Amino acid sequence: MLVKTYGSAVYGVDAITITVEVNVSQGIKFFLVGLPDNAVKESHQRIAAALKNNGYRIPGKEITINMAPADIRKEGSSYDLTLAMGILAASGQVTKPELTEEYVIMGELSLDGELRPIKGALPIAIKAQKEGFKGIILPAANAKEAAIVEGLAVYGANNIKEVIDFFNGINSMEKVTFDIQAEFENYDNLSGVDFADVKGQENVKRALEIAASGGHNAIVMGNYNTNN
Repeated sequence: MLVKTYGSAVYGVDAITITVEVNVSQGIKFFLVGLPDNAVKESHQRIAAALKNNGYRIPGKEITINMAPADIRKEGSSYDLTLAMGILAASGQVTKPELTEEYVIMGELSLDGELRPIKGALPIAIKAQKEGFKGIILPAANAKEAAIVEGLAVYGANNIKEVIDFFNGINSMEKVTFDIQAEFENYDNLSGVDFADVKGQENVKRALEIAASGGHNAIVMGNYNTNN
């Protein structure tokens, strides 16, 4: 049985939709193609343990997984959930496999099935909304970030069992919402912060001043530390 699931690759501030084609047939081999890096290849072991610890399994058949476009290198562990749901759907362990094609599914799996945060949730959500996906399923820790995008149903899951139950119609998972206006109001106490208080980072401050003077958008990525 052939099933497609969808993930996303992030390059800079842009995302590219990755189609994961999973075919299960007679045999006992496991093939993963489409320029996956070592972290993606290692997903086989994480998926096997996560499924076993939640009452499911990788079928003892020939499984061929193609990550397309095949000429784009796939990096990182955030495809774990995408691949796992494709394997479950193609092996008949999900009662509504057709639903998996309506969502972008991303998340790193721990061996007990817990979902660890991923990087790039916002550009992934923006791309999913532009391409007309019904929604996005990702770790709960990333759900609020993705929910900034309007017109896209965002679901945050704590473990793979919640996602499996969702596609089996056992639970519906609550949509995550994000009120931008309320969030800004909660940060009114930062109005007293001044550029003069920032130590160093001259290039960053210069770039932000140019963006502000020209009315351009800007994105700054990094950790915020109140002690510096």
